[in-house]
Amino acid sequence: MDKVFNFILFFLFTCSSLVAQQDSLYGFKANGNPIITHKFTPDPAAFVEGDTLWLFTGHDEGKKNSSLVMKNWLVFSTTDLVNWTEYPVPLKVSDFSWDKTGRAYAAQAIKRNGKYYWYISTDGSGIGVAVSEYPQGPYADAIGKPLLTPDDCFASDHYWSCIDPSLIIDDDGQAWIFWGNGECYYARLKENMVEIEGPVKQLKIDGADYTEAPWIHKYNGKYYLSFAEGYPERTAYAIADRIEGPYVYKGILNEIPGNADTNHQAIVEFKNEWYFIYHNGGQQPNGSLSTRSTCIDRLYYAEDGTIRKVLMTSDGVQ
Repeated sequence: MDKVFNFILFFLFTCSSLVAQQDSLYGFKANGNPIITHKFTPDPAAFVEGDTLWLFTGHDEGKKNSSLVMKNWLVFSTTDLVNWTEYPVPLKVSDFSWDKTGRAYAAQAIKRNGKYYWYISTDGSGIGVAVSEYPQGPYADAIGKPLLTPDDCFASDHYWSCIDPSLIIDDDGQAWIFWGNGECYYARLKENMVEIEGPVKQLKIDGADYTEAPWIHKYNGKYYLSFAEGYPERTAYAIADRIEGPYVYKGILNEIPGNADTNHQAIVEFKNEWYFIYHNGGQQPNGSLSTRSTCIDRLYYAEDGTIRKVLMTSDGVQ
């Protein structure tokens, strides 16, 4: 009887500890790639504020070789790319009452006017925007409806066309959003960051086999649009003098990642070095579309402004 009682106490203590851990900060060290090994973290996005890199990811629940199970998004931070902090779950797909899919697809956060705006996508219901006073959240639906829907993807005929938002605030203060599966779309955002300003436009890049996952960044006055190409996906990129183009295709930037059919990237400068953040399937034998994990490797520009092909490593950037 004592053994049974002790087992019950142990069980209750373990459960309460797990709940407490879920709601508290969790510190860990990256030991090469993937950098996060206690959870599956697809579709990374990042921004830098001061001496801190903030990493935003999706969350594969790890049901190998099954349909995607993605219920929430995650936030991490670091000041050295080795020591990381994970924060309590800041945002769930169920926080968006208008979503009918239950899948937390790719997202990107950005700061403006002292607030943090997190643009998320779902499997068919559209792109939404959440807002918080802090980069780690918690976040709440900012407008109670989609910012963009499949109807805005006028050149597409499949239901999951309205996914993968990427944001940039240009030097003149104008905010832009890029997105799309199968076709790439873009639009201006109003100053309030929760309304589209002007028409939605389609972006065509001669020579590119655009699939999804656009990421827009700027370097030395040029605009760089990277994106997943083909399937299984590689990452390719194009360069323009103006944010609306025309963009000149520059070829493959990152090859098919190990054990994953998809490719999703973020490109950021952190402490005067450039980094390529992506996911692979390196945590599972033979991989799986539904068990993806974030990795980080260095990114280098050539003298002519092109980007050298990314070398994916197991050692990472430590």
